[in-house]
Amino acid sequence: MDLIYALTATLIVSLISLIGILTLLIKKRYLNKILFFFISFSAGSLLGSAFFHLIPESLEESNSAFVFQSVIIGFVIFFILEKILHWHHCHNNQCEEHKQILGFQNLAGDALHNFIDGLIIMAAFSVDFNLGLITTLSVITHEIPQEISDFGVLVYSGFSKKKALLYNFISALMAILGTLIGYFLIISTAQITQWLLPLTAGGFIYIAASDLIPEINKEKSLSKSLLSLLFFLLALLIIRAI
Repeated sequence: MDLIYALTATLIVSLISLIGILTLLIKKRYLNKILFFFISFSAGSLLGSAFFHLIPESLEESNSAFVFQSVIIGFVIFFILEKILHWHHCHNNQCEEHKQILGFQNLAGDALHNFIDGLIIMAAFSVDFNLGLITTLSVITHEIPQEISDFGVLVYSGFSKKKALLYNFISALMAILGTLIGYFLIISTAQITQWLLPLTAGGFIYIAASDLIPEINKEKSLSKSLLSLLFFLLALLIIRAI
């Protein structure tokens, strides 16, 4: 049942890649406003998952020194992935990069990202259904603005809109592969979840702190900043309540 839950969750996450079609239906200025507040919500949900669920769950399974060292390792791993593999995180539906390499670079980085999402979701469901649900929710809130921007990047790079949707979806399906590999790792090495949960927490903290919150801080309007803070706090409260 854990595998079924995880595969269902990753399929839903993969289908979110098709949300790029919103860029064709919503005017850019409205879309950017929606993305801005979704980024705030995503930052809160990732941090809430890390501190309210993943780290406490890890502390029940392992000693505190191991857990917090693993959290730092997870943070560093995500930092390396972003810097060396050019893991692309852009949250506007336009990005100024070199067109020729940007599209394929974005697809490669996103495929790896989605593969790791699958591992993360499988590990969470193997521990507890509610933890899997919370982790999936956090991944989804981050995927929505990212997939919209990924679609924009691919179109900007020269892909047709149909090809951009198709390739983005294929890249998203790597999450299912990650789930399957995660399942076989877990049944062969039960202790793998003791590593994956704190590593995931470190990754969530990295994405929220180095990627999402800096985007929020770019906003100069006081009213929008306060509203984004409310979305951030709302996400924390929802994750805590679950």
